[in-house]
Amino acid sequence: MTGLVVCLVVLAAAGGFGAVRKARDGRLRVRDGGGAVRLSAAELGAPLGERATLVQFSTSFCQPCRATRRTLAEVAGMVEGVVHVEVDAESQLELVRRLEVLRTPTVLVLDASGRVVRRAAGQPRKADVIAALGEAV
Repeated sequence: MTGLVVCLVVLAAAGGFGAVRKARDGRLRVRDGGGAVRLSAAELGAPLGERATLVQFSTSFCQPCRATRRTLAEVAGMVEGVVHVEVDAESQLELVRRLEVLRTPTVLVLDASGRVVRRAAGQPRKADVIAALGEAV
């Protein structure tokens, strides 16, 4: 009987964790100290956009990174002056640590000066990316 109770408690805790993770996954939000972090073209290995830059940290084995790449490229193609830059998290470990990237894909929305305006861990929705660009531009 005790084993059954323990099993039910573990299942309830795992279900609660999964529900919270799903609700937060891919949401573009302002991080504490937002605006204090700036990235340069040299750090990213590509020029910044005239109006905004969508930075995606990804890895070679990340399945959601492919869908995120398509979404961000599509949004960058729709909005003039916005570029999409993909950073390989495995080869840029110093930058990953400095920005506290814990999972891939992680998406940063930068304004024209390279200041981080929004951030998402996980695959963001297209509408959320467009809304975040409104703040960056």
